[in-house]
Amino acid sequence: MGVGKCITSGVFSVGGFDWAIRFYPDGFNESSKDYISVYLELLSKGAAVRASCDLRLVDQINLLPSSVYSTEPRLFNRDGSWMAPYVGQLPHLAVWGAPPVSPYLRDDHLRIECVVTVLKDPRVSETKSSPKIQLPSSDLAAHLGKLLEAEKGSDVTLSVGTETFAAHKVILAMRSPVFKAELYGPMSETGTQLIPINDMQPAVFKVLLHFIYNDSLPAMVDLEGNDRSEMVKHLLVAVDRYAMDRLKLICQSILCDGLGVQNVATLLALADQHHCDVLREACIGFMSSSTMDDIVATQGFVDLKKNCPSVLVDAFVKMSIIKKT
Repeated sequence: MGVGKCITSGVFSVGGFDWAIRFYPDGFNESSKDYISVYLELLSKGAAVRASCDLRLVDQINLLPSSVYSTEPRLFNRDGSWMAPYVGQLPHLAVWGAPPVSPYLRDDHLRIECVVTVLKDPRVSETKSSPKIQLPSSDLAAHLGKLLEAEKGSDVTLSVGTETFAAHKVILAMRSPVFKAELYGPMSETGTQLIPINDMQPAVFKVLLHFIYNDSLPAMVDLEGNDRSEMVKHLLVAVDRYAMDRLKLICQSILCDGLGVQNVATLLALADQHHCDVLREACIGFMSSSTMDDIVATQGFVDLKKNCPSVLVDAFVKMSIIKKT
């Protein structure tokens, strides 16, 4: 055909762009006249495409493609010129040798396989921010509280003194490991509907039951001063009995806020008896910062000295350490 003369393939589409292959049997120019030249042409006008290309001559005897030339990703563009950067050159002898030297020619036909990979930038779109929804606080405790008030679905009755309270076994067991053992453990009595609660005032158990369902203490607006403090002390004894640690901490916090000369010794004894570390440390701290003569004069101190001397000794040791620091 002569140098610079080519055969053009049909148009094919890859990645949304039109392409063609130009084949120069006698080379593209004088410097390549001893070779065949193969070029990949981008036909889409005004396009600039980043792509890679893998050219293969097909062995027409064994029908196997043989990789001849591969490009790294490069920029192809049209811009009014039909010629894209060349893809590769092949020696004439590799193709035009006399049969059966070349497996690539058959009936004067040469088969070229071209694999084009178009690399596109990732699609980035502005993310629309979702409207912020103000979520209401959990109302689970409120629903459980209403369940307690309505007594619907109750399957156990708790007898405390002269009063009875309807409740739900599963909720009691969920909130207290002691109730769980009593209601579902190996010692539980199958079919028992009435559970006696001994050594507890009905008013105290009512507050305890309210907390079990509502996870909060009732307002107790009818109790003030010493009456409120006495209720919390009885409640502390109850929660220690039923292993309700969160309510136990709440009770200790309330009693710590009400510490005074008249009750510190009594509360220290209570803290030791029911393993209340927070309350015990608060009592010792209060005693170390107050006039001991006033505390010693209280009935609570007399009872503490008589009934729990070891507790008093331990308190004095810790007080001496506090005063030294």
